Amino acid sequence: MTKNPESTEFGTKDVTPEEKTNLVLGVFDSVASRYDIMNDVMSGGIHRIWKDKFVAQVKPRAGQKILDVAGGTGDIAFRMYKRTHGQAEITVSDINESMLAVGQDRAYDRAITKNMQWVPANAEQLPFNDNEFDIYTIAFGLRNVTHIDNALKEAARVLKPGGKFYCLEFSHVDNPIVKKIYDGYSDHLIPKFGEIVAKDRESYQYLVESIRKFPRRELLKKRLLEAGFSQASYTTMTFGVVAIHEATV
Repeated sequence: MTKNPESTEFGTKDVTPEEKTNLVLGVFDSVASRYDIMNDVMSGGIHRIWKDKFVAQVKPRAGQKILDVAGGTGDIAFRMYKRTHGQAEITVSDINESMLAVGQDRAYDRAITKNMQWVPANAEQLPFNDNEFDIYTIAFGLRNVTHIDNALKEAARVLKPGGKFYCLEFSHVDNPIVKKIYDGYSDHLIPKFGEIVAKDRESYQYLVESIRKFPRRELLKKRLLEAGFSQASYTTMTFGVVAIHEATV
């Protein structure tokens, strides 16, 4: 039986799984139009470096079928499109259609008209065939999934034998001095930035809380193996602020 311990946690609040899904949808409906600007503000632009390193580790190639889950605004998909010179078949899925609309507008602005499709989908119930994709990516989205273990099993299902899973996600700072600085910044400044820039303090308060609730690196590695992957590993960046999790079917 899949436990999915996060399924009743919306930040620090106890909710039903159905309430969590709807509340998360509300968060991203609210911030969709300012999401990319807020990423720059919150990280001082460092999120761009994290995403560049993430895609460099993914190493997408021409001819591959790639699924980018929770890929809403297209930040990862556009990087993979550029790296493959538009010769990989990239599917961007997101449960939130407001985020997808932002991504589709950005694709239109970049004149991307082929080899990229946008599909509304829940990471826990993907509308794709078994063994369909060579690569599955999810960046800063897994912690918002209601039933994480279900999503990991779906990732393993839609990947071809030997297919690769890559997750870029906020992690946990181990150095006590850095952790104190990071926690202070997260608690006091990120919600304030959300209030000023996105006009939504509560959504960014949730995002801070969701980072703290996300599974530790070793636990997520264990859950990937339990979900059907044959091997799993991770690498950290910026003192453990973020981590890249990699797994093979």
